[in-house]
Amino acid sequence: MEAAEEKYTPRAVKKRRHWVAFRRLLGLFGVGLRLSGLYQRGVRNALDIKLKRIELEFENLPSEFDGFRILQLSDPHVDFLAGPFDTALELISGERVDLCVLTGDYRKRVSGPFEHILPAFEKLVARSRARNGIYAILGNHDSADMAEAFENLGIDVLINETRSLQRGEAQIHVTGTDDVHYYYTDAARVALETAPEGFKIALIHSAELADVAAGAGFSLYLAGHTHGGQVCLPGGIPIITHMSCHRRYASGLWRHGSMTGYTTTGIGVSGLPVRFNTRGEVVLITLRCC
Repeated sequence: MEAAEEKYTPRAVKKRRHWVAFRRLLGLFGVGLRLSGLYQRGVRNALDIKLKRIELEFENLPSEFDGFRILQLSDPHVDFLAGPFDTALELISGERVDLCVLTGDYRKRVSGPFEHILPAFEKLVARSRARNGIYAILGNHDSADMAEAFENLGIDVLINETRSLQRGEAQIHVTGTDDVHYYYTDAARVALETAPEGFKIALIHSAELADVAAGAGFSLYLAGHTHGGQVCLPGGIPIITHMSCHRRYASGLWRHGSMTGYTTTGIGVSGLPVRFNTRGEVVLITLRCC
């Protein structure tokens, strides 16, 4: 699919690419920002990354995992604007967590070489203090070839597969899928539907598979992809989400049935190096029993 530039969403609709028109609109928007004097403010906003701490309660979380801490980093696009990722590394320095998860979109382009971004992730691996390591999934800007390169750095890349974590006699399960915004196949659905019973966490680049994960009994769904809209109306209302469905889950905490979801605004930016009415973030999630 990647080689043939075939794009499919969870609704099995082939995506039509209108990048020429979209890039022209981006260019005009950039010119407008410069003429209005807002461009540099937008860049400053993009560099202003925060560490967001969240506690989530679950009735079915095994007591052995009460206090389990997950660090989520998403959408760094490290070769587009390096500053946000550097700030993110500073923010997480010294944070002891149980698991670090990377939820996709590591580079600027959607094709071509990616080796130039690997040193940034070497730094992340060196600074990580995650007891159970680092899990990653691929986003729509990422190549399938990245999986082996990340694995060589010590990052466990989940492509439609599950890892189980154990404490004493208890387990929780983490399922990661391939990107579902450009490269959806039924393998992602099968991975969710065949995951073991128990407390389950889904790592999926976009919230577009929320209905499938909830139906498969997942308790927590972690996503990114949207940058929280990147350029939003006042109040953080996204203008563009780049989602084919579940657009109401484009940012922040949400619920789908009995499943809790969180869509992070991410670290980096794309298109233009600016943010308005939304702020980049690294997310530290603590799981609690209730």
